[in-house]
Amino acid sequence: MKRVMREYKVSPVEGYARESLQETDPGSSVLNEPEAAYVVNRVRDGLPFEEFHALQEMLGVTEEKMGALVGMSRATLHRRKKSGFLDRSESDRLVRYARVFQTALNFCENEEAAAHWLNRPAMAFGYETPLDYADTEIGAREVEALITRPEYGVAT
Repeated sequence: MKRVMREYKVSPVEGYARESLQETDPGSSVLNEPEAAYVVNRVRDGLPFEEFHALQEMLGVTEEKMGALVGMSRATLHRRKKSGFLDRSESDRLVRYARVFQTALNFCENEEAAAHWLNRPAMAFGYETPLDYADTEIGAREVEALITRPEYGVAT
C-alpha cells in the first residue's frame, strides 16, 4: 500500500484534526472521523506523523513528552519523524489520547483549559496527571469517567 503524505491542521471543534489540503478527501483525518471501521483501518495502517504533532500542540506538551505518552523512545521518535508514519500500537495510543482530549474539551470551556486540566496532577489519580494516568486503556477510561461525572450529577 502506497502512503500519501498529507498536511493536517488542528480543529477541535470539528473533532480532533482535519486535513487542510483541498485535493484530498474531506474528513480523511482519523482524528475527526466518527466511523469506527475507518478509524480501525487507519490505525492498523499507521497514522501520519502529522496527527502526532497536531495532538501534541493541542495538549501543550513537548515532542518528547508526547513520544513518551505513545510509547516511543527518542530514537524511535526520530525514526517516525523521518518515515512520516506511526506504527499500529503508537497510532492506537495516539487515538486514545485524542479521545481523552476530546472528552476534556467537551467538559472544559476551551482547548487551553482542557490541556491545562490534563497536564495538572490530580488527587483522584494518586497525584499523577490525567495524561500520565491515561497510559493504559483502563486508565484512559477512568480519566474520561471522572470528566463526565458532573454531566450526570455525580460529585467528583
